[in-house]
Amino acid sequence: MNTPEITIAGTSKSPLKVKRFGYGTMRLTGPGIWGEPANRDEALQILKQCVKSGVNFIDTADYYGEDVTNRLIKEAIHPYPKDLVICTKVGGARKPDKSWIPFNRPENLRSSIENNLRTLKLEQITLVHFRVIAGGGVPFKESMDAMFQLQKEGMIQHVGVSNVSPDEVQTAMSMGNIATVENMYGHGQRKSVQLAHGGETRGGEEVLAICEKNGIPLVPYFSLFQSMPKKDKRITTIAKKHNATEAQINLAWLLHRSPWILPIPGTSSLKHFEENVKATEIKLSAEDMKFLE
Repeated sequence: MNTPEITIAGTSKSPLKVKRFGYGTMRLTGPGIWGEPANRDEALQILKQCVKSGVNFIDTADYYGEDVTNRLIKEAIHPYPKDLVICTKVGGARKPDKSWIPFNRPENLRSSIENNLRTLKLEQITLVHFRVIAGGGVPFKESMDAMFQLQKEGMIQHVGVSNVSPDEVQTAMSMGNIATVENMYGHGQRKSVQLAHGGETRGGEEVLAICEKNGIPLVPYFSLFQSMPKKDKRITTIAKKHNATEAQINLAWLLHRSPWILPIPGTSSLKHFEENVKATEIKLSAEDMKFLE
């Protein structure tokens, strides 16, 4: 895999370096991000291929499935390579009807971390994002206080935030070291979007300047899920120029957009995973990037 490393600073005592291309596990679950994958063997193959390909940043959450992706990760690649960073998220949960709910009280966050430790078979989680989900009645600062307390107790090594506004990023940074920010971001969807069921999916464009200024990696989710259906003709043109797929150009654009972006495209297809990794080999010129803007 042809991509440079990026530093996840977190604390100066324990900086992490990972390849600037990761893998998001959400698509490994069943329909509606619920239940077992349609092809369990292929899901395990993808996770094993991550390690073989040099990917050393894997994004998961215990509410994917539920617990499905964590269990697959443990089965496929435990004991874990020393350089592998498993990043999980807390702050949300699923109801039996598959709906998403905030799970952001201090006791909720603690139980989620304990569950992630158990299902991933870890003594400490390297990186945990606090995911903001609308509702719940818990102030952002109260949830972040709980995250930093869990870090002090040694359950978490690095703390990140997800689905956050610029103000929330600044608030979190004033409270402690923020290792990463995970917001929705892709060529076709860069800004916040109101969701049909209420709440908001926060965009990466709005926080990217803060991340760059402070040396904090931006981890984009939904980079292909939101961008691909839009069928941007500019992407098609550049794809033909580089003899690449449109998905590969979407990913190459992220890699060229800023050295502080760490893409984590997800897929349930081994073929598509391998195609995604090849996107790291595409060199977009300044003219290409100007055209895509």
